[in-house]
Amino acid sequence: MSGHRHGCDGDHNHDETPEMGLQYSLYSKIDLENLECLNEKSEGSGKNVFKVWEDRLNFEKYVESDVDEELLFNVPFTGIVKLKGVIVIGGEMDSHPSKMKLYKNRPHMTFDDVSAPVDQEFDLHPDNTGTLEYSTKVVKFSSVHHLTLYFPRNFGSETTKIYYIGLRGEFSEAHRHGVTICTYESSPNVADHKTSAFDSVSHEVQ
Repeated sequence: MSGHRHGCDGDHNHDETPEMGLQYSLYSKIDLENLECLNEKSEGSGKNVFKVWEDRLNFEKYVESDVDEELLFNVPFTGIVKLKGVIVIGGEMDSHPSKMKLYKNRPHMTFDDVSAPVDQEFDLHPDNTGTLEYSTKVVKFSSVHHLTLYFPRNFGSETTKIYYIGLRGEFSEAHRHGVTICTYESSPNVADHKTSAFDSVSHEVQ
């Protein structure tokens, strides 16, 4: 598709460079064992779309929706992510998703939960080569330990097909403040533990 536009959705073309493989390496920081894809036709196929940049055009593995056009991915990370951009390679013709909604830090969302305030949403354009990136609001997505991607509809097909979802950003190890306290306190002070728990939670939310 020619003429991708710069819009308020934050979508833009990027140049094909060797660095793209490094920038789109967040797939390796996904906790695949606990990744969930709702309404996938083939069980476990949702995990197949998170792969190395060089395999983005390998269309042998993909996910297709089952009973309607909706797909929802619950993506836990092994640490903290600053998400900067998303690329979606969808199916042929009308099976390419036409809208994407992103929710941060809401584990185990279902279709019943998608009425919650969305952190950012995009109108998608058909992209079969992975040349169109949707830029996130980095301030909003600067401390993400779980990302939900919801695709509510496509361009008219009964089912939605996705070949590749690329995530660009920065990764840092999760801090486990407070965990070691329990290992050496012989007589824990209840007040101390309340403070530690609060500090730990507030740190993750920031």
